[in-house]
Amino acid sequence: MNKTISFFKNKKHRRICIVAALLIWYWFCIPSVLFSTSTSSVLLDKDGKLLCAQIAADGQWRFPTCDSIPKKFEKCIVQFEDRNFYYHPGVNPLAIARAIKQNIFSGKTISGGSTITMQVMRMARNNKSRTIVNKLFEIIQATRIELTHSKKEILNLYASNAPFGTNVVGLEAAAWRYYGRNPFELSWGEMATLAVLPNSPSLIHPGKNRDLLFQKRNRLLQQLFVSGEIDSVTLVLSQQEPLPDKPYPLPQYAPHLLNRSVKENGKGKLLNTTINLELQLRVNNIVEKHHKELIGNKINNIAALVLNVETGNVLAYTGNTKDESAENGNDVDVINAPRSTGSILKPFLFAAMLNDGELIASQLIADVPTQIAGYSPKNFNLTYDGAIPAKRALARSLNVPIVKLLQEHGVERFHYLLKKLGMSTISFPANHYGLSLILGGAEGKLWDIAGIYASMARTLNNFTKHNGKYNKKDFHPPQYLQSDKKLQPDISPTAIYDAASIYLTFDAMVEVSRPDEDISWRQFSSSSKVAWKTGTSFGFRDGWAVGVTPQYVVAVWVGNADGEGRPELVGVKTAAPIMFDIFNVLKPSGWFSKPFDEMRKEIICKESGYRASEICVNTDSAWIQLSGENTQPCPYHQIVHLDKEGKYRVNSDCENTNAMQHKAWLVLPPSMEWYYKSKNPTYKELPPWRNDCAEGSGIKSMELIYPKQFSKIYVPLELDGKRGKTVFEAAHRKKGCTIYWHLDNEYIGETKDFHQMGISPQAGKHLLTLVDEKGETLKQFIEIVDKE
Repeated sequence: MNKTISFFKNKKHRRICIVAALLIWYWFCIPSVLFSTSTSSVLLDKDGKLLCAQIAADGQWRFPTCDSIPKKFEKCIVQFEDRNFYYHPGVNPLAIARAIKQNIFSGKTISGGSTITMQVMRMARNNKSRTIVNKLFEIIQATRIELTHSKKEILNLYASNAPFGTNVVGLEAAAWRYYGRNPFELSWGEMATLAVLPNSPSLIHPGKNRDLLFQKRNRLLQQLFVSGEIDSVTLVLSQQEPLPDKPYPLPQYAPHLLNRSVKENGKGKLLNTTINLELQLRVNNIVEKHHKELIGNKINNIAALVLNVETGNVLAYTGNTKDESAENGNDVDVINAPRSTGSILKPFLFAAMLNDGELIASQLIADVPTQIAGYSPKNFNLTYDGAIPAKRALARSLNVPIVKLLQEHGVERFHYLLKKLGMSTISFPANHYGLSLILGGAEGKLWDIAGIYASMARTLNNFTKHNGKYNKKDFHPPQYLQSDKKLQPDISPTAIYDAASIYLTFDAMVEVSRPDEDISWRQFSSSSKVAWKTGTSFGFRDGWAVGVTPQYVVAVWVGNADGEGRPELVGVKTAAPIMFDIFNVLKPSGWFSKPFDEMRKEIICKESGYRASEICVNTDSAWIQLSGENTQPCPYHQIVHLDKEGKYRVNSDCENTNAMQHKAWLVLPPSMEWYYKSKNPTYKELPPWRNDCAEGSGIKSMELIYPKQFSKIYVPLELDGKRGKTVFEAAHRKKGCTIYWHLDNEYIGETKDFHQMGISPQAGKHLLTLVDEKGETLKQFIEIVDKE
């Protein structure tokens, strides 16, 4: 203690301590963060062009600190404010002396002698009043900041925080507000105008005192000419340039993306996006053109998203239509909003079943009235084809065949797959959705769905690149921010979908045609081949269209943000035209390379589309996925025994085997055949049995279309309190055949040709029995319930 006291009694020691304290104070006299004021949220496109901006929290247009400033502004501001900027240590003693002399002779403050560095420190201190004490403090801080900041950094701070009149702060905001352009695109005359504004922003700005502003601008241009920065021609032309009029509104080319970026990345940031500004403007115009047409049907909202397949980068992001009144939900970012998916998920199931070897694209699948555990899907056109190639069912977006495929594949498996693919909206267990999962029973985001299609295309594109293997990281969500990070490949022999399954799925999507009675889809044209899919949700609330090429994915949603349905709001009529208009402004691309390593050429039955069995006569060859080898051969061809004329079926009980013809015949189940033959005139029905022959082939002639075995049926009560009727339907191979209907072994009627029977059964379990004129019998148990 005594040593410490004696230390401070020594004058030399006291001086050292004081100097040390002053040096420490001097070093820390400027804050670690000079400017903590709120800034505008700003989005730039991939080339640094302004997409849109959001005003700062304090009501100022103040962009985040810029990394660089235009050379023109540097020359102008140094010439106007601080000609010795590059030679002084933050303070110019000669300028201060000159300012003191001018102020004394004028009797008032007309000059402050501040350098650019001193002005930066004054702005950092919120422009405190110009007193001698504050001036001295600015001088000290100016010399201090020069020790740790380069001249370029100081100029950037000045350009980013200088006031430019009204609520405009910083060069970047000023250039856009007064000239509607990037500061790097401004002329010498325009830049000189901005350079003189911070000198007295509250007095001189483009809205008033235009003569004084004009004189100051031209005087600065003259000084630039004298100093050799500009030539005489530039001087004359620049001095003749008009001053800006009222401020321009800042661009709002992607406002919904801006709002999204603020939510996900925070306010007050300048973010470099992957957006292509030129394409963004074109997509905006296409959306607005169609909006004007659709609004007549009170369809108010459209969203469109364009992705680059290779990177997953967002090239255009139109989250909604424009509407100044904002009464129609135009502020909703539909790209990131959950909506009923309609049929847009069907290709994911199709590809999964190809991948797992559960079908091949050409095979016939059933399209007949169907009831599964009380669920009765219907096709959009309310008709049935009986049987249809799987790829055609996908192209025509038929509901009944796809639901039956989902039943075969398993709802649990498909539910798990959707989550694995990246569907962030699948939040309930599989049994919550049931079979309706494939028909819009689940919600999806345009963002997620477009990302999955892009990932599928990326996987297919990169299959050859990785020598017949897969990069697991090819499946990833879209991204709208630029990033220098490059994901290292995670090479694997397998993927979510193999390349062949993706290729065959896209091949089936090349000609989508829904609804069947509307052939307008054939009028759509594009400069490149496009795999596309549409979707329409229940109640005509959502119209979807997604298109894929090796280079791009275009996804479009049309509807009302509040969920109101509208007549004619179907994907092929509303969303598809927009999608193709967008494709027409994109650079044409080729088609996907066929992944031969994942495919093999197989002999296919021409009539059934299955792998040919030994008895299939009409065959063709087709490329199928390797897993397709696990599918069953044609199950519909059977050997049929005919008489020597080939007119009647016979058997060994009525015909000598040497006199028989043995032919392979396509035999569909009765219910499939009933609908199939009406759509396919070339289909040959089985010949009838010869009169002297007893039927004994084992081929069923009769099938109940509705209801199915053990069905539970609700029949509502009529107004008079009596139970209404339910219509049962059957199919029979033989034309003109009579079917006799029995309920609980009591005869209730007969039908001929068209086998439909309306009955009013009591609640409870019943036995339904059908007998044809040949004695073939069909029995099924059903249950009539009191409540749905």
